[in-house]
Amino acid sequence: MPMTLGVEEEFLLLDPVTGENSPAAEKVLAGLGDDARAQSRLEVRHSMVEMVTGVCTELAEVREQLTGLRRAAAASATATGATLAAIGATPIADPQRTVTDNPRFQAIGRHYGPIAHDPAVCGCHVHVGVPDRELAVQVCNHLRVWLPVVQALTVNSPLFEGADTGHASWRSIQLERWPSLGPSPLLASGEEYDRTVRTMVASGVMLDESMVLWYARPSAAWPTVEVRVGDICLTVDDTVLVAGLIRALVATAVEQITAGVPAPGVPDYLVRAAHWNAAHAGVGGTLLDPVRGTARPAWELVEELVGAVTPALESHGDLAEVRAGLQRVRTGGTGAERQRRILQRTGDVRAVLTEVSRLTVEG
Repeated sequence: MPMTLGVEEEFLLLDPVTGENSPAAEKVLAGLGDDARAQSRLEVRHSMVEMVTGVCTELAEVREQLTGLRRAAAASATATGATLAAIGATPIADPQRTVTDNPRFQAIGRHYGPIAHDPAVCGCHVHVGVPDRELAVQVCNHLRVWLPVVQALTVNSPLFEGADTGHASWRSIQLERWPSLGPSPLLASGEEYDRTVRTMVASGVMLDESMVLWYARPSAAWPTVEVRVGDICLTVDDTVLVAGLIRALVATAVEQITAGVPAPGVPDYLVRAAHWNAAHAGVGGTLLDPVRGTARPAWELVEELVGAVTPALESHGDLAEVRAGLQRVRTGGTGAERQRRILQRTGDVRAVLTEVSRLTVEG
């Protein structure tokens, strides 16, 4: 029986002339058809919209839904005078930094102050069905050492304030200001998970239990493990690739847990260093292998990940799709690499954003 999948994608709304963020989210959501509106969410910032697939079992189903939702959101954005952009961080400027009127977002803004008003960033969250919450906590332990590699494949935010930051994922660097964001800690049980969250809420690090912003977590709303490490992917193809890899990682972790294989006991500081490395370099150089504690060629680690999850990819019928997707990224580049090539060729950030908006819908 295939594990279920769901994907949440956050998008920026940009002014097509200036390239600045456009505070048009409410108008864009209101302009969606009934079906697409039911799969949309108002986000924390006025220049962001989120589109959410239903529960899927096949990557082809994920692709179909993502494509339809991107097209619907892009058409509504165009009708409001904005453009929809699958880009991980604010590329030029965010003139309106107030949070939206949702009471929870207002509470977050009051609690965290200027951090909550940083320029908008957009991620991609993948849910994989794991019905047992105790098992979900153990799965998160097993994912820790592999998620930096997944992060490196999703990098899609090199720009900030109209220039190349030198980081492949500026979104990841910017989000380090949030105190409860980062690798999930090694936790022995669901009871320890709950106790840890209660302690962090008591400290104020987390405003409430909904502010568990770890890169992998048991979903508070659904019987899933939610992986939230990546930038919004530039194209639907890239998102499908990441969804397939994450499902295979979760399925492999479940098999290892069932067989009594313990999660690698890697210190948090090494996992954090691997994530910073991934955000900085993507797959364009070396990545830190947190298990060995050494820097290795990025694509060597990617191949090692694929080797570890190949049985799960085969059982879900996803191996050919994932292999083709990885070859496409290896030859064509990550979203960050593609943006940088356009910037180097044109010297014009707005030309980059025009192409980003096109690829958001057309792939």
